Amino acid sequence: MTLHTLQNEYWQAGILPETGASVAFGRVMVKGAWRDILRPTTETDYGNSSKCASFIMMPWCNRIKDGILRAEGTEYQLHIEKDDHTARHGDVRKRTWEVVSAEDTRILMRFDSTHFDDINFPFRFTGEAEYRIDGGVFTWRLSLRNDDTRSMPCGFGHHPYFVRDPLSVTIPCATMFVLENYLAVDAPIPIAPEVDFRIPKPLGTFEFNHVLSGRVAEQEARIVYEDVDIKMTSDPLFSHYLIYAPAGEPFWALEPMTQVNDGFNLYERGISEAGVLMLAPGEMASAEMHLTV
Repeated sequence: MTLHTLQNEYWQAGILPETGASVAFGRVMVKGAWRDILRPTTETDYGNSSKCASFIMMPWCNRIKDGILRAEGTEYQLHIEKDDHTARHGDVRKRTWEVVSAEDTRILMRFDSTHFDDINFPFRFTGEAEYRIDGGVFTWRLSLRNDDTRSMPCGFGHHPYFVRDPLSVTIPCATMFVLENYLAVDAPIPIAPEVDFRIPKPLGTFEFNHVLSGRVAEQEARIVYEDVDIKMTSDPLFSHYLIYAPAGEPFWALEPMTQVNDGFNLYERGISEAGVLMLAPGEMASAEMHLTV
């Protein structure tokens, strides 16, 4: 299993091209020692994206109900997971990405769906993933291009796990989607008090699995630990944040995504806030997320 390490005086990050371009670890220098900010991956789990510090969701985010992708009047049946009968987290995180270039502080990787006979998506596409560190900024860039002859509904996002417990969390979102069985059921509503992080507060013991929206793009999310302060900013295309904090676990997740869970079905119902990207043939969408120490 190939591990490419990015490092400067602020950040140390491990990247796994053969495991969906996932992140193995993300550490910052604190008082002369490396401090894990992202949930570190056990070396024996480097081949398992679900156990990684972060993985890429592409060409859709989170779940599709019953694996049925509806697009412009046509239904496509995707392969589903046995546990919840959804198509989950896209179809790139368990596959090998080609390394285009790799340096001490930057790596660029590419994914071509036509290289796989069993791709779980009915449209041809190319993805790019770039990770780079510059001073105290750790940048994650994703791009997705429609290589098909038809318009392609799609989306992408990151699934970073952070270590618990931060002293406070700030998330600049004013609305939320109601989820049933992890799937959004309608347009977003005003955010509920228990998931309103516009004013900094700790996670506490509450169990979270919520998609937040209505993000103020120029405002930052913030994760404050006792010895380090992390700012998360992202391009407006990442219009949703999924906050996931299971009870009793030493990790939690804050996931920047272009679309909500089951966004394709909401989009087909005319709910524009679903965040689905509709790319014309040859069109590309790209967005960056930054973690600044």
